[in-house]
Amino acid sequence: MFLGDIFQQEIEYQRKLLPHRYDWGRLARMTIVGLGYGPLHHYFYLGMHRLWPVVNLKSVTKKILADQFIMSPVCIIYFFYAAGMLEKKAVSECTDELYEKALELYMVDWSVWPPTQFINFYFVPVQYQVLYINVITMLYNIFLSYIKHRGPYRTTTKQSEH
Repeated sequence: MFLGDIFQQEIEYQRKLLPHRYDWGRLARMTIVGLGYGPLHHYFYLGMHRLWPVVNLKSVTKKILADQFIMSPVCIIYFFYAAGMLEKKAVSECTDELYEKALELYMVDWSVWPPTQFINFYFVPVQYQVLYINVITMLYNIFLSYIKHRGPYRTTTKQSEH
């Protein structure tokens, strides 16, 4: 999440959407949110591997569907509430932002993660799956940062007010 937000802030800065190259408070919040994903993903994917240890089309399909129908909505909800709470937003504001942005995020999620996870679960050896997913996740986190910080819910900090 750290690298994704750094890259997104650089894009925003180059487009003159940020007055300073980096909003360190925003970067810290995004990093903290990202750290919360680690244990969540670790135990979920460990559980899937135990449920469906065989590498075949049937088990890979089950893993992809579990990832999309269980993990993806949980991650999207967690993202908006965790980031919003770190921005000191009320729960109702987090809910409003979730309703405003979640469907678009979920649609992009469906276009990115099923093919990514198919490659991961079917072709990548287990010992390299985390590395592979971390690379794709970093790229996806650029998009997450973009979605989070655009529009009427954009966070303004003291640094960006100058």
